[in-house]
Amino acid sequence: MRVARSFALLLPVAIGLGQTPGRKNLAPFVTTPQNVVEKMLEMARIKPGETVFDLGCGDGRVLVTAVQKFEARAVGVEISERLVKSVNETLQKENIAGRARVVHGDLMDVDLGEADVVTLYLMRDANDTIRPKLERDLKPGARVVSHDYEIRGWKPVAVEYAEAHRRKHAIYMYEIPRR
Repeated sequence: MRVARSFALLLPVAIGLGQTPGRKNLAPFVTTPQNVVEKMLEMARIKPGETVFDLGCGDGRVLVTAVQKFEARAVGVEISERLVKSVNETLQKENIAGRARVVHGDLMDVDLGEADVVTLYLMRDANDTIRPKLERDLKPGARVVSHDYEIRGWKPVAVEYAEAHRRKHAIYMYEIPRR
């Protein structure tokens, strides 16, 4: 499957672009390299038709890849109005708006009940903040994949690495226990 090439035009130094005055940002916008996105989604063992939530979806590359390469449905949550507008344009351009959407809002306020997979690129403190919500909202068997930062207090079922931009990126995969 073809994965969008429009991301090559996005500035990799987008820190600060996602900041919205008056809203609580749990992390700056920093792009995830495409090969790391693909590794994260592969680790999550996504089946066609499953729903992937990307919390802090930034430029939407996780959404596009989940739909185009893994035949999933995808929901992004983004606090920056500018990034939401940009992601919506990308979803339209890639002709996947019927299978992917972006919610403009605080990731702490979004219902994650339909998520089969959640992807994160938040720092440790932000992961600490969202951990109780993940435990409360996610169904047993749901997978959580975190780029670079572990979720303290959880034991990963897998940890793998991907090389990008001359550094090794850690990817932590967790599974919500069956009750």
